[in-house]
Amino acid sequence: MTTFNLSLTTLLVSSALLLGGCSPQQQQQTTAGQAEQKQLSEADAIAFLKDTETKLVQLYKESNRAEWIYSNFITEDTASLAADVNEKLTVEMVQLATAAAKFDKVALSADSRRKLDKLKLALTLPAPQDAAKTAEMAKIVAELGGMYGKGKYCKADGSCLSLGEMSAIMASSRDYDEQLAMWQGWREISKPMRPLYQRLIELTNEGAKELGYADTGAMWRSKYDMPADDFAKELDRVWGQVKPLYESLHCHVRSKLSAQYGADKVPLDKPIPAHLLGNMWAQSWGNVYDLVAPKDADPGYDVTELLAKHNYDEIKMVRGAEAFFSSLGFAPLPDTFYQRSLFIKPRDRDVECHASAWDLDAKDDLRIKMCIQRTGEEFSVIHHELGHNYYQRAYKDQPVYYQESANDGFHEAIGDTIALSVTPDYLKQIGLLDKVPDESKDIGLLLKMAMDKIAFVPFGLLVDQWRWQVFNGQITPEQYNEAWWQLREKYQGVAAPVARSEADFDPGAKYHVPGNVPYTRYFLAHILQFQFHKALCDIAGNEGAVHRCSIYNSKEAGTKLNQMLEMGSSQSWQQALEVVTGKPEMDATAILAYFAPLQAYLDEQNKGLQCGW
Repeated sequence: MTTFNLSLTTLLVSSALLLGGCSPQQQQQTTAGQAEQKQLSEADAIAFLKDTETKLVQLYKESNRAEWIYSNFITEDTASLAADVNEKLTVEMVQLATAAAKFDKVALSADSRRKLDKLKLALTLPAPQDAAKTAEMAKIVAELGGMYGKGKYCKADGSCLSLGEMSAIMASSRDYDEQLAMWQGWREISKPMRPLYQRLIELTNEGAKELGYADTGAMWRSKYDMPADDFAKELDRVWGQVKPLYESLHCHVRSKLSAQYGADKVPLDKPIPAHLLGNMWAQSWGNVYDLVAPKDADPGYDVTELLAKHNYDEIKMVRGAEAFFSSLGFAPLPDTFYQRSLFIKPRDRDVECHASAWDLDAKDDLRIKMCIQRTGEEFSVIHHELGHNYYQRAYKDQPVYYQESANDGFHEAIGDTIALSVTPDYLKQIGLLDKVPDESKDIGLLLKMAMDKIAFVPFGLLVDQWRWQVFNGQITPEQYNEAWWQLREKYQGVAAPVARSEADFDPGAKYHVPGNVPYTRYFLAHILQFQFHKALCDIAGNEGAVHRCSIYNSKEAGTKLNQMLEMGSSQSWQQALEVVTGKPEMDATAILAYFAPLQAYLDEQNKGLQCGW
């Protein structure tokens, strides 16, 4: 849970109550307000920000507690209480964002301007300042969310499957037609979304323009401490660095899928049919690793078995992950962390088991919530979640406006950076592994990781590429689906397995589109985690392969990492990045260094193949 994590539906409903249409009397008040704006000063802004901070600290604490109780005791009553508290928070946030905009033309210090911008940009979808339109927008957002949440695929025999059940079939099935049925079935749920989504774009763009932005996409990109258009170019530049590795992976995976299904179904010179990659959106490919695994893929150990052998229960797994951070020089977690966190799924009540890290009071009340399984994968997840907690604690002394990561990609990147240090060498140092396997065993591990992380990179980029072009009108409503598949082919080299038309709305089959959740953060996290990992390994004095490096026990790496974490978002993300990496630009060459052995393997495997699409 992080600052400004607001329920969009509640926020829009609140907006409808607050931003009513203008009567003649209100128009006179607006004119008077404009005159008042000219007289506002830096002192007024400082007073406003100070008063606002006091409000927000209390509101966030109240909201976080209500959300925690709901997640850990799911009942109609706790849901209602959480919704009430969240509505109270969002009503205040809309009022504060509107008030912050009054200082737009006032000469201010950089710090005051940054805090006010944080308030304004907390709104994901700005609503028009017209009561009827704002109410309409709130209704659309709720409808889109409901369509996705209730979506099911019902077969001819009347039996119906949820998204989770369909995803499980796509992950495990190797039957071309069965996977196609799941893929097509899920995309039926998004067809009715198209007219609603078109109207939503019109409404939120109107709201963005009223706040002084060209469109909602430009507003989203304005959160990244650089001109909106420059940020978009920067993402493409970084993607260009990763692209050769992705294309090699694509070529190898396509050849294996062609061998499995036949060249008639998977041609060796065309995009990969999107339903064959083990994932409903073809965004990560790890579920089909068994089809492409090298012959000597066994790493020589199984972390799940090692945990069992050394009597690691759920608490010992968490203590072990905490010891990783202690080895870097971080202070121990407070006793309340162990008293108040949820580690084991209760038998007597419903809980939300999705792993998450919480900071309830922006001071020391840190917790994780997860129903831990005693597996190697979960051991890495615990390291990841504690990465969030240590970040949260590091920036606790910042003003509330800056109690968040440097940009929205940093928080996930830090968690993943820590997980990258859960290497065979680390497992040996903590006594789980007797001997580190030689590097010949690494190709399978690297290929499996690449099929999850490298395969995701172009998808992480293209979702918002599509959405930004929809927001600015470059993609018209008559081109929604065609443009979506053009981008899928351009960036990912995947294609729809059957003919699609504008009667379809395939972007809506991905939660973040109807849910209006910006997606660029996931692209950033996948780039930054490797850049952080390599830089911290260099600081730790690592001289071996970067994919084998663990920063465990390096006080130097821990000091530098904490220096960046303490900044929160008080400075630009470029300045935060420079603290650890020595330069203010994103650089994906760290990914190429990490996967260098895999690149050599793929080059060998791809000899004689026609790569590209």
